[in-house]
Amino acid sequence: MPTPFARSMRSLETDGFRGAAVAFVCAAVLLAAWSAWFVVGRVTVYEVTDAARLEVADSVHPIDARVAGRVVAAHLDLGRAVQTGDVLVELDADEQRLRLSEEQTTYATFSPQLTAIETEIAAEAQALDAAKHAAQVALDEARSQLAGAEPPARFAEDESARLARLRAKGLISEVDELRTRSESQQRRAAADSLGIAIRRLEGGHRTEEQDRRVRIERLRSDFTRLRGHMATTTSAIERLENEIERRRIRAPVKGRLGEVAELRIGAFVAEGQKLGAIIPTGGLKVVAEFKPSSALGRIRPGQPARLRLVGFPWTEYGSVSAVVDNVASEVRSGSVRVELALQPDAASAVPFQHGLPGAVEIEVERVSPATLVLRAGGRLVTRPVSRDAPRDR
Repeated sequence: MPTPFARSMRSLETDGFRGAAVAFVCAAVLLAAWSAWFVVGRVTVYEVTDAARLEVADSVHPIDARVAGRVVAAHLDLGRAVQTGDVLVELDADEQRLRLSEEQTTYATFSPQLTAIETEIAAEAQALDAAKHAAQVALDEARSQLAGAEPPARFAEDESARLARLRAKGLISEVDELRTRSESQQRRAAADSLGIAIRRLEGGHRTEEQDRRVRIERLRSDFTRLRGHMATTTSAIERLENEIERRRIRAPVKGRLGEVAELRIGAFVAEGQKLGAIIPTGGLKVVAEFKPSSALGRIRPGQPARLRLVGFPWTEYGSVSAVVDNVASEVRSGSVRVELALQPDAASAVPFQHGLPGAVEIEVERVSPATLVLRAGGRLVTRPVSRDAPRDR
C-alpha cells in the first residue's frame, strides 16, 4: 500500500540534509578563518599607566633658603616671569653689614702703613749704602795716612838704633841719642795711632751696618705681618660679602614662578626651607611611571605612544602622539621612570603646560592571539609558590 504524501516526505528529507550541510560548511569556514587569524593575525599590545604628567624639558628648579633669617623683602608672585639672578627674597643681614663695614675700615688702614714701611725700608737701604761708601772713603784716607806715616817711623827707629850704637862707642853725646830716640818714639806712636783709628773705623762701620740691617729686617717683618693681617681681613671681607649674598635668594634660571610660599615681612625662614619653584622656559616632555614588570625589557626608546590628558576628554580633544625617549634602568620608589617626546598636532585645542596629568599607553609589540593565550596559560602554570607551602619529593 503506497505511503501517503511520499513525494512531500522525500522533498523534506532532501531539504533538511542540504541545510545542515550548508551550516556545517559555513561553520567550518568561519572556524578556519578564525584559526588562521588566531595563529597568523597580529594584535597590538600596550602598556598603560595613569601616573603620567607633562613637564618642562629642563628640570624644575626649587627655591630654598640657604641660611636661616627673618624676611625683609619678598618678591614671590605666582606666575611671575623672572630672569637669572633676580632677587626673590631678602633676609636680614644688618649684623653682617656692620661687621663688613668694620673690616673694610680696618683694611683701608693697611695700605698707608704698608706704603710708609716700604718708604722707610728704601730710606734705610739708601742710608746703608751711603754709610758704606762714607766708611770706605774714611778707611781709604786712614790707610793712606798710615802708609805715609809708616816709612818715617821705621826710618826714625833705624836712626835711633844707629845713634844708640854710636853712643855706646862714645862717638856722640847722650843728648843727641835721646833726641833721636824721642823722635823715633813719636813717629811710631803716630803710626800706631793711625792703625788703631783704622781698626776703630772698621769696627764702627760693621756695627753701624749691622744696626741698619737689623732695622731693615725689623721693618720687613712688620711689612710681612701687615700683609698677613691684610690677607686675613680680605678673607673676612669676602666671607661677610658671601654671607650677605647668601641672604639674597636669587632666581637660578630664567622662567616663571610655578610655586611660591606665603611670606610676610618679618617672618622667620629656616635653613633649607622651600620657598617656591621656578619652571624654566622651554619645550615640554611626558614623564610616566610604570611598574618594573611592565617597563624593564619591554619599553624601549623609539616606541610610539599616545597621551590622554585628564580634564580634556579624548572624545572631544583627542589624544596626543608621543615617542619614548628615555627609559630608566633603575627602580625608584617601586616604579620605573619613562620619558616621552611630545609630537602634538598644531591644530590641537589643548593648552599644553607644565604639570598637566594624564594617562599614557605605549605600543610595546605586535603578536598573534595564540601567543597571548599561551602567555596567559604560562602565567597560570608558573604562579609563584609560597615558601611555607609543602613540597612534593
